[in-house]
Amino acid sequence: MAPEDRIIPSRENCVYTSCYCEENVWKLCEFVRTERTTQLDQVFVVFISNENRMVPLWKQKSGCGDEPVIWDYHVVLLQVSGPADTLVYDLDSVMSFPCSLKLYATHALRSDHGIKSAYHRKLRVVPADSYLMNFASDRSHMKKADGSWRMPPPTYPPIHTAESQMNLDDFISMEPAVGWGSVFSLHEFLQRYVGSSSSSAASL
Repeated sequence: MAPEDRIIPSRENCVYTSCYCEENVWKLCEFVRTERTTQLDQVFVVFISNENRMVPLWKQKSGCGDEPVIWDYHVVLLQVSGPADTLVYDLDSVMSFPCSLKLYATHALRSDHGIKSAYHRKLRVVPADSYLMNFASDRSHMKKADGSWRMPPPTYPPIHTAESQMNLDDFISMEPAVGWGSVFSLHEFLQRYVGSSSSSAASL
């Protein structure tokens, strides 16, 4: 992708902290809003999780070979310019950045067919402007019982709103009545944003 076509910096120039994907994506949204690189209503934040907080994703940097990584949740950015032009920005993926959603679905999301129901993915899609206005995290989910960090936090201050210091669970939740945005099964998500739910079968 030519530099002038990018809505966010190249991968190596993005604000990134390992294991803080929700904040990494918030920073991407902030960049789009500040730099006005595209219309914000074309940008969405996607939380991937389920009731068990066990979701497989392939083509992740922390993966091994063709084995999936089992995340409790993961967050990516979606740019929707048209039915055939949806792009995914996943800072934790080994795939291109950005990557077409169709390609990402085939290789990283794959399919829930052949996967135990406990691992079936759901996706919460939140408009970027709503995410910027409402998301808050005090990073307490990354602290051990003794107060030490599971993984080093970002160097910038925690993201807060006037109403909340911590509402991450409302975004991770796949209960439609909770939080912001819309919740989809993997099949529904692919039907809506790719126009098909045919991605590679997986086994787990």
